[in-house]
Parts: sequence; C-alpha cells; structure tokens
Amino acid sequence: MLKFTFLGTSSGVPTIRRNVTALAVHVPKGRDWWLVDCGEATQHRLQRTPLSVHDMVGICITHVHGDHSYGLPGLLASASMTGRKRPLILIAPLAVKAWLDATLLHTELFLTFPLIHIDVAPNQLVHEEAGLIIERHPLSHRSPSVAFRFDVHTTRRKLDRAALAAHGVPAGPLWGRLQAGEDLTLDDGSVVRAADVCSEQTERAVAVIGGDNDTPSLLQAACADAQVLVHEATYTEAILQKVGPGPTHSSVQRVAQFAAQRGLPNLVLTHFSARYDNPEGMAELEAEARLHYGGNLFLASDFDQYELGTDGVLNRLPPLPRHRKA
Repeated sequence: MLKFTFLGTSSGVPTIRRNVTALAVHVPKGRDWWLVDCGEATQHRLQRTPLSVHDMVGICITHVHGDHSYGLPGLLASASMTGRKRPLILIAPLAVKAWLDATLLHTELFLTFPLIHIDVAPNQLVHEEAGLIIERHPLSHRSPSVAFRFDVHTTRRKLDRAALAAHGVPAGPLWGRLQAGEDLTLDDGSVVRAADVCSEQTERAVAVIGGDNDTPSLLQAACADAQVLVHEATYTEAILQKVGPGPTHSSVQRVAQFAAQRGLPNLVLTHFSARYDNPEGMAELEAEARLHYGGNLFLASDFDQYELGTDGVLNRLPPLPRHRKA
C-alpha cells in the first residue's frame, strides 16, 4: 500500500555512498508520490530513479536545517524547466518558505506552476484528500522539527460471483461497472444494485517519518496505530554520550528502545553520521539496534526501496538501477 524510496540517508554532510536526507513516499494513487525532506542534490538522486517531478504531489520539510532543505531551489527550478504545470504543495516551516522566496527573487527563478505553501506550525492536520491524511507531530531538536504521519486508506470492491449469478448478470463489462459502484438496469428491466453483488474491503497503512529528534518518546501518540517508523539514528549511544546534548540527535539505542516499547512492527533507521559510512560502522549500528529491538529492522541505504504490504509487513524491494535517465 505504501512504498518508500530513500534518496539520501546521511546526516549533516554527504558521503561517497550517501547523500543528505530525502525520502520519496509513494501513495496508492497512480504514479503520485510525496517527498519528505529535500537535502542538497536530491534532484541528482531522482535522476537515477524512475520517479518524475511531474508526478510529485507535494514536499514535506521537517525543519529548516540545510541537510533537509538545500535541495529545494534546484529541484523546483528543474521542474519548471521541464514544463511542470501541476500545482505543488509545500508543507514546511515559515522560515523555509521565506528563504525559498528570497532565493527565487534574487536568482530570477520564475516557477511555471503554483506553489501552495502550508505552514507546519499551526495545525496537526496539514493535508487531507481522498484516501490520504498527513499530520505533523512536534519533535525535540535545536531547530523546531516535526514528524509527518502518513495515513492511507484504500477501499476495494470485491465481486460476489454467486450473487451475480443469482441476479442473472452475465460475465463481461457489466461486472466491471458494478465493481466500480454503478447500479444497473438489465435488459429484462430488473435493477441490480452494486451493494448487493459487491463487498467492500478497506485497507489501511500508517507510517511515521521523523525529522531530527533527540526524544523518540514524543512520537507516542503519532505511532499509536502505525505499522512503520522511519527515524534518524545519527549515533551509537556511546558516541552520543561523548558528543553531548548539543546536536540534539537520537542514538540507535534510544530509537530501538522506543520502537520496542511501543510495539512497532517495522523500524527503518536512517540519517547516519558520516563516521559510520563503512561496513564496520554500519555493523556497529545494526548490532546496537538488534540488542534493543526484535521487530522487522532495516538500516536504510540510498536508493533502497521498501513496500508495506496489506499484511502490515515491510519488505525491501530489489535495488533500483543506478543509472541516469536518458
């Protein structure tokens, strides 16, 4: 029901293997997708995926820091230069919008599409449309930061073949019309109501995607019925103790303990300090996570794809081909 493509998984600075933070969230509406955070060079990462900026519905920015937002002007400029007309939603702090407006003005960048800004501060509900609700939940960081909760509902109609036969509906196009919810009048004058030959099945998926945060327990309410938590895990607990409280980030241990205590079935860690960008470093992070969390655990890499199935299990998909679009 929900798919995730990680476009950047490093904290603060990029490395050879990891760019700074960006995550594509695919919702079950055609090719539509949302971008959560947009670190510098996010558009270069997109060039190496099947994702199109023309299918992007909106961008959610968790906080103002550059490793989560510096990619915005370039991405918007490229969208304009490739002819985007569809309005784009920007859910972001006022400071991000002010900086972006100044950049557009002073670099003479004129967008070819409406940019609809929604401030993250005033309301918990930041976006709602058929089948999708996005909420923001405040976190603890040296700059105001939020998590975004994606709540997706999909209703499917399943045909009852026995009921169709009982009503004398022949197999063919009429079945499709009934499945689409249309009531029909047959040739003999009898009326067949879609509700009489179809059953509705509602599927739901909830994912919480955190910005920078040193207190995972602030997500208690947001994660109440979530199946997936994506959260920063910048350091091991030992390094976090040495670094001190200044950076206001989480350790792997603290996130893993929260996920275990909350009973979250799927946990994806990201936003790793560059010091861990080697096999030994990642093994150290994973070992600390597994010590405190026994659920379905992933440490994200750039270009990783995951899909949350209707059974509530998150699975890693085959890696994306890493080549530029023609």
